[in-house]
Amino acid sequence: NPECEMYLLDSLNKRINFLNEVVNQLGLENVNTMHGRAEDYAKDPNYREGFDAVVSRAVANLTVLSEFCIPYLKVGGYFVALKGPAIDEELTDAKKAISILGGRVERIENVDIEGSDLKHNLVVIKKIKETPKKYPRKAGMVTKNPLK
Repeated sequence: NPECEMYLLDSLNKRINFLNEVVNQLGLENVNTMHGRAEDYAKDPNYREGFDAVVSRAVANLTVLSEFCIPYLKVGGYFVALKGPAIDEELTDAKKAISILGGRVERIENVDIEGSDLKHNLVVIKKIKETPKKYPRKAGMVTKNPLK
């Protein structure tokens, strides 16, 4: 969708370089790559609570991902997290953090990976109120001491 502006954020410059190459090779417009940590950019008023949607691959547990991602959303926006097949316990552990951060779990979509036996889930979280200013916490704190 050429009308959709996208921002791709990663802490590893190697991945950003790869993404830049893909964007250039495909001639994509309105795709911006950003090298940095999610915790840092989420404090920047140019990005905080400014997005309609945030998506994430399965890079951390849902409690941690929520603290990284929900602060970027406008109220009414959606966070979609790709997760593996064993989502029930992880979701139970993350519900309080999601609520603290201003979100509410809307639904879980089961996803079959074509051509394989892999099963994944998309966890869809709606932002229903602003995220308190103290979140996300500084780099390292989010993973070392997850919200409970």
